Amino acid sequence: MDTTVAVRGRGITKSFGDVVALDRIDLTVARGQIHGLVGPNGAGKTTLLGLLLGLAVADEGRLEILGAQAGRTAAVPDGVAGFVDGPGLYPSLTARKNLAALAALRYRDVHAAGIDDALHQVGLTDVADDKVRGFSLGMRQRLGLAAALLTRPRLLVLDEPSNGLDPAGKKHVHGVLSRLADDGAAVVLSSHRMDDIEALCSEVTILATGRVVFTGPLAKLSAENRELDYRLRTSDPAAARTTAGETPGIRIVEDSDAVNRHDPELLVVRALVPALDELVTRLVNANIAVRELAPVISPLEAAFLALTEQEEAGR
Repeated sequence: MDTTVAVRGRGITKSFGDVVALDRIDLTVARGQIHGLVGPNGAGKTTLLGLLLGLAVADEGRLEILGAQAGRTAAVPDGVAGFVDGPGLYPSLTARKNLAALAALRYRDVHAAGIDDALHQVGLTDVADDKVRGFSLGMRQRLGLAAALLTRPRLLVLDEPSNGLDPAGKKHVHGVLSRLADDGAAVVLSSHRMDDIEALCSEVTILATGRVVFTGPLAKLSAENRELDYRLRTSDPAAARTTAGETPGIRIVEDSDAVNRHDPELLVVRALVPALDELVTRLVNANIAVRELAPVISPLEAAFLALTEQEEAGR
């Protein structure tokens, strides 16, 4: 048994009637890793998370979770916690009583100190005795995370954990997940927010129409030969445009959504990284200061769009 792997799935298939939600999925998640799961609506993300949480069983394939083969009947595996489609909470109870009730139902041996610690970790100590009925979406998400933390999980599975979070709430959640991974737990999270995936995840799996179209390190996506659009702002926009037009491999983009007709200082160029490096060198040599140079969309988002569109076109 490989103790470095928290999840190993091979050939996982799941159908609902005539709809194939997952089509021969392979997935590997290492312990101590935060693994991102992204894909369009209907790609199969929620179904896969449900299998990991023991809420459903695969029709075909083999799924091992924390060294044990997933059973033939739905049941939450030992050491696994999380939520899909939002946490299940009791609106009429306070945050603290919600955790106490969940502990009594599921975990039994959680003490008050453990509940207080979970609330502290997600930044809800100040509202611990407020009823959940009045909580915002982001506060409910954090409380759901606190409930998962009561088990000290070795595998944490989360569906859109940043949904509804303000910057302070996001900071708390990111900190909790990073500390869990540092302590050796595996985290699998689904999110439509590419910035969260890029900030937290070392590896990512992209799903489209129930199939894996990419899985591996984020760095591999960024390193692939793919042109990106970049926002370029300089001290001399006219000279920068001339220099960009004379640089091999650089194309000036006039119809990008990033082009603001009321911002004449902004130039959008399309290029591979080597050509972009050459452009920067030429700008510096021409005494043109580069004040901003950033992708219009992130490498992950660009790869996501390209890969999922290719899969959809091939269906």
